[in-house]
Amino acid sequence: MKKLKHLFSHQRAKALAVFPALALMAGGAQAALPGVENPTRGTGNGLMATLQNYGYDIIMLLALAVCAVMFLGVSYHAYNVYGEVQTGRKTWGSFGATVGVGAILLVIGIWLLTSASGVL
Repeated sequence: MKKLKHLFSHQRAKALAVFPALALMAGGAQAALPGVENPTRGTGNGLMATLQNYGYDIIMLLALAVCAVMFLGVSYHAYNVYGEVQTGRKTWGSFGATVGVGAILLVIGIWLLTSASGVL
């Protein structure tokens, strides 16, 4: 038991001796961070224009997220109707109507968000 205890304490001492050496060698492994990406509409003529262009990019990202949530909602509803068709509670016609109306709503939603981006 004493030999086992001595072995572990010896291994711990070696491990603790390695950490300061690694800390000294890590100084040469530092790299620079990447630069900030310019907005899609350019940097503008001043700070305010640049911030407005970043705001435009954020709004477009949120619009993309809204479209993704719309798609997930239509898909979830169509999946549920498909399950009800399989159990006999709904017909294939209601499934087709759900998919068709959902596709039309997606197209209208994407069109509205795209035309709203022109206002910005």
